[in-house]
Amino acid sequence: MDWNDSPEQAAFRADAAEFIRSRLPEYYRDSDEVEEEGLFGWYADRISEDPNARKAAADWASALAERGWVAPHWPKEYGGGGLTTMEQFVLGAEMAKAHAPMVGGSGVLLLGPTLIIHGSDDLKQRVLPKILKGETAYAQGYSEPGAGSDLGSLQTRAVRDGDEYVINGQKIWTSAAHMADALFMLVRTDPDAPKHRGISFFVLEDIKVPGISVRPLIGANWGHTVNETFFEDVRVPAANLVGEENRGWYVGMTLLDFERSGISGAIQQQEELDELIDAARSDDRSTLARNTSLRARIADRWTETAVSYNFSLRIASMQAAGLVPNYEASMGKMFGSEIGQEIYRTGVRTFGLYSNLWSGDSLAPLGGKHIHGYVRSIPATIAGGSSEVQRNIIATRGLGLPRG
Repeated sequence: MDWNDSPEQAAFRADAAEFIRSRLPEYYRDSDEVEEEGLFGWYADRISEDPNARKAAADWASALAERGWVAPHWPKEYGGGGLTTMEQFVLGAEMAKAHAPMVGGSGVLLLGPTLIIHGSDDLKQRVLPKILKGETAYAQGYSEPGAGSDLGSLQTRAVRDGDEYVINGQKIWTSAAHMADALFMLVRTDPDAPKHRGISFFVLEDIKVPGISVRPLIGANWGHTVNETFFEDVRVPAANLVGEENRGWYVGMTLLDFERSGISGAIQQQEELDELIDAARSDDRSTLARNTSLRARIADRWTETAVSYNFSLRIASMQAAGLVPNYEASMGKMFGSEIGQEIYRTGVRTFGLYSNLWSGDSLAPLGGKHIHGYVRSIPATIAGGSSEVQRNIIATRGLGLPRG
């Protein structure tokens, strides 16, 4: 692993930084105006009631599309950037530093790569260009009330009826479904097959067709990012099946996205810690000066953000060498999500009882960022594979320990 940019990477970093500096809309340069939606911030902006937000979302999507950077990891023949692994790492880092939102969300990260490998030519021609232009935002229909980490237990059914399939069932934790235009999902097409077989992958190009109901799930921070989604006799063309019927598990596990390093999260953590340190030094309500244990906690967090960054660089370096990160990716994901919580928890301790003031209160330190952020970060150690699942992967695949 090399910590330094090669001459080519340094040149690309300078180009990416200049592009972002010159083309990122002013709306996104003022972090106070941008709602914290994480991966789905752009989703919210494109349908916002604020015309400035809608224009910024459209202008940024258009700017990235000019470079193919809406999907920097897709091959150029499909409209992507065709960037090398390390170029993706560098671009992700520069985007994170500038607080530039990602365009395309799940459509870019998950659906597009899957279609490139498994989709029919007709489906690629209909779906991919709309994702790249920012015209269609997708939600993912994987988890169900009884099938989260054990996704193979999903029970939402699809039954063939002529040239269509009829879908009935329920999905849960459907991120951004209330802001999405379309949906891709895993359903069971053979209820008698073993657990990971009999599953098929479908693209629903319109989430507002009759029979689909999206109901909000409000988080403990009063935010609305996830939903439960119900399907009642929803009809989808058979042509929208991706890959073979009953082979959807293997289709759904496809991942061409090489930006798995988590570099955006690592840089965000570093910046949030810098902000906390500055506030702790300048705000009279801070307990930093008289609390030795707090200073030690902040020092620990600083070390941990450096470790998180190096996890990210290690994963990217492995991919650049043609290797496929396995337990290494689990280490990075688990460590990053848990450290994110620890940073917010440390922020809450820094300001004592003042930290109980919620976001928006004029007396709240840093606008209540840390108490709000901590509550919001709780699902991070569950989503995308819980920390318990990640530890099992590290133990069995990384350390070679026996199962169960």
